[in-house]
Amino acid sequence: MIVKSQIKLIRSLHQKKYRNQLGLFFVEGRKTINELLTSRFELNSLYETEEGLIGSKDIRPEIISQDELKKISALTTPSGCLAVFKIPEVQSINSDNWIVALDEIRDPGNLGTIIRLCDWFGVTDLVCSANTVDCYNPKTVQASMGSLARVNVGYTDLSQFLANSDLPVYGAFMEGHSVYKSDLPEKAVLVMGNEANGISPEIESLISDKIAIPQFGKQSTESLNVATASAILLSEIRRR
Repeated sequence: MIVKSQIKLIRSLHQKKYRNQLGLFFVEGRKTINELLTSRFELNSLYETEEGLIGSKDIRPEIISQDELKKISALTTPSGCLAVFKIPEVQSINSDNWIVALDEIRDPGNLGTIIRLCDWFGVTDLVCSANTVDCYNPKTVQASMGSLARVNVGYTDLSQFLANSDLPVYGAFMEGHSVYKSDLPEKAVLVMGNEANGISPEIESLISDKIAIPQFGKQSTESLNVATASAILLSEIRRR
């Protein structure tokens, strides 16, 4: 049984300000919880509707009912388990690799997918502008599918970060040079812009190379989703 104070605490974690105040966030789903349990993330509490859903003999979950789980879940159909973790300290950035930087990404699903892409393509550091959506948003955590355990996500003044970086800065633009014809280095920063407005003028002024994904279809087609564009660009970067 889960007590009212625990329900109140976990429900408060649906909001960013309480996640920041308490230094906690919650995760749902067996795969994602198990991924985080074997990472640097520290477990605060674990709830299951039946014993044995999470594969760890050292952890004793609290067994709760399906109705109780619905009270704290962010999902329409809860998956049977929910865990609360402490938000870790951001680690130092590895400048010997490609770094992805996000300029005002607002959709939590896009951010979660980009975190997964960074994990897939071996990008260990994701630098976000201060007004990019929170990586501990429940929808972001869900979309990241456990990759949050392996990607160092930090928030900062992006213009200051780029101005102080010694790496070349590549930005994704509709009018940029074709990525398939670009001479890409072994390490650099790749900047991806806001879903509606692209890269902001302030950040654009700090970009050394504008790259684009050339369009082969009808010209009336809208621009690519930022997560889709990130996948194509990271694939081409690694192909080189």
